[in-house]
Amino acid sequence: MRSLENKVAVITGATSGMALATAKLFVKEGAYVYITGRRQEQLDVAVKTIGANVRGIQGDAGNLDDLDRLFQIVKEEKGKIDILLTNAAAGDFGPLGMITEDHFDKLFNLNVKGVVFAVQKALPLFNEGGSIIMTGSIAAVKGLAGLSLYGASKATLRSFARTWTNELKQRNIRVNVINPGPIDSDFFNSGPIEAQEFLISMVPMGRKGQPEEIASAALFLASDASSFITGIELAVDGGLAQV
Repeated sequence: MRSLENKVAVITGATSGMALATAKLFVKEGAYVYITGRRQEQLDVAVKTIGANVRGIQGDAGNLDDLDRLFQIVKEEKGKIDILLTNAAAGDFGPLGMITEDHFDKLFNLNVKGVVFAVQKALPLFNEGGSIIMTGSIAAVKGLAGLSLYGASKATLRSFARTWTNELKQRNIRVNVINPGPIDSDFFNSGPIEAQEFLISMVPMGRKGQPEEIASAALFLASDASSFITGIELAVDGGLAQV
C-alpha cells in the first residue's frame, strides 16, 4: 500500500522546484493534492506536469481572501485535510542599512503571516493525526550576510513548530519544519552567482541538493513513517548548517 493512500494534501507555492517535486511524490504515493501559485499559466503547467489527482488553485499565499477561497474549495470538494505544506515564500537579499519597509512587508507578509493564517484556516478541516510541514531555511540558523530579514522570517517557523506542537497535541497533529540548504531550483539559482558559489563551497557534500531530496524528506514527515516525530527541524542541507 502506498504511504499516502487516500490522503488529502495542500501545498502552497508549488509551481516549481521543491514543492512541485513534493506534489509529484505525494500523488505517486496515493494522495490527492491541491497546489497554489500566483500565476495561472505556471500553475496550469505544474498541474499538467503532475498529471493526475491534483488541482491547482490560483492565489497569493499571503492574501487572506485567497486563503479563504482555497480552503473553501477543499472543504466543498474533499471535506478534509491530512497534510499541509506551507512552502510559498519570498527571499530577497537586503543587507542591514539597505532594508526598506516594502522589503520587510513583502517577506513577513508571505513568510510569516501567510504561514500563520494558512495553518489557522486549515485547522477546521484537519483530520486527527494529520501533519503540518513548514518550509524553513538554513538561513534561520546560519546568520548569512544580506539575509537578515529572510533568516528572521524563517526562524519564526522554528518557534511556531514548537508552540503549535503543544497546542495541537490533543488532536495528534504533528508540526515540523524542513530546513533546506542550497537546492537546485529557481529560488536558489536566481540569487547572485557569487552567493550561490559561496554557499555551495560550504556544503560538506560539495554540491547543491535536488528538489527530489526535499520531496523525500517531506514525504517522510507527511507519512506514518514519522508518527513519533513532531516539533523538529529536519535539515536537508548536505551538512552545511551542521558542522
